[in-house]
Amino acid sequence: MNIVLATTNKKKIEEIKKIFGPMDTASKIYTLDDFPAMEDVVEDGDTFEANAIKKAKQIASATGMIALADDSGLAVDVLDGAPGVYSARYAGEDADDKANNDKLLDALKDIPDEKRGAQFVCCIALVSAEETNTFMGYVKGRIGTEPKGASGFGYDPLFYPEGSIKTFAEMGAKDKNAISHRANALRELQQYLLTKRGYIRGF
Repeated sequence: MNIVLATTNKKKIEEIKKIFGPMDTASKIYTLDDFPAMEDVVEDGDTFEANAIKKAKQIASATGMIALADDSGLAVDVLDGAPGVYSARYAGEDADDKANNDKLLDALKDIPDEKRGAQFVCCIALVSAEETNTFMGYVKGRIGTEPKGASGFGYDPLFYPEGSIKTFAEMGAKDKNAISHRANALRELQQYLLTKRGYIRGF
């Protein structure tokens, strides 16, 4: 079973491949880097699910392959779920991780520790010619007052998962991938593949 990941984000690709585990010898994971002429997908949905499905459907249609897309982000309680689907562009369309983190810290500058609750959310869409399925993953935690750690990406330097004294960026890939929102969504996907499609590798 070949799958194309509907992304060119190298850090996201690396994380998904690590969590997904080894494929059998007859299968391969492709990415959009393997299809350089592919048109960009406009992520204009108002939910993680809508964006993930749109990306996966467009890529599946263009490639004729099973497509896997994820849309994920950070939802902060006191900000009514923001930045949410705008997480990657919270500080503007061309914003980098630092700009997004700085904007979030500024938005929370007067918020005490006990009210800095948040959760990472991930929706994975798997689209084939026959069907569309989605798989959700969550991890709850809180937002720190300054960036800590050098690994990971996005809001990882600010996010402390529940029960941890380390941010995602301080944990390293192995520990983060054991509990992350993306890992939880991929486990739901794996269970589907095991029961519906007979896939027996990975995780």
